[in-house]
Amino acid sequence: MARSSGQGPPARRIMDSIQPSCSSQQLFARLDALGISHPTTDHPAAFTVEQGNQVWGNIPGTHCKNLFLKDAKGKLWLVVAPAEQRIDLKKLPDVIGSARLSFGSAALLEEVLGITPGSVTPFALINDPAHRVRVILDAVMMEQPLLNYHPLTNEATTTITNADFRTFLKDCGHDVQIVRLPG
Repeated sequence: MARSSGQGPPARRIMDSIQPSCSSQQLFARLDALGISHPTTDHPAAFTVEQGNQVWGNIPGTHCKNLFLKDAKGKLWLVVAPAEQRIDLKKLPDVIGSARLSFGSAALLEEVLGITPGSVTPFALINDPAHRVRVILDAVMMEQPLLNYHPLTNEATTTITNADFRTFLKDCGHDVQIVRLPG
């Protein structure tokens, strides 16, 4: 890659290297290409688990929450668990091998996963080809047959089988840790 004046960062601007984010329709096309069924239910925007409980209605399966976190060393984490699971952020670093954790900013979330707060989902890993995010999945969630996540927008819920979810993660190329999250 060319460098300006033989030193310093590459001449190409960082923003030029950022890939555009996938849309829900592009996500569905990728799931289709993988042979993954993805029934999706539209509903009013749900920014929290409490709001989700009001709009999920009779959607079968385990509904999940997703935390986009940054540790004190700058590493990024996506923690995914059943919606009702309490997660102790003070104990979590010892379980996953991170430094002290805090929530990632909205700007960082959009830069890395191409989504906005309230729409955090493991489906957004398709927008992270550089694998900047480390993925942590709750062990209890990964024992459930049907899982529910936002399809890159919090105005819908997509149901996916556990086996198909694992296929999707493998296709994205992200290594995952399955752990019993501290409550």
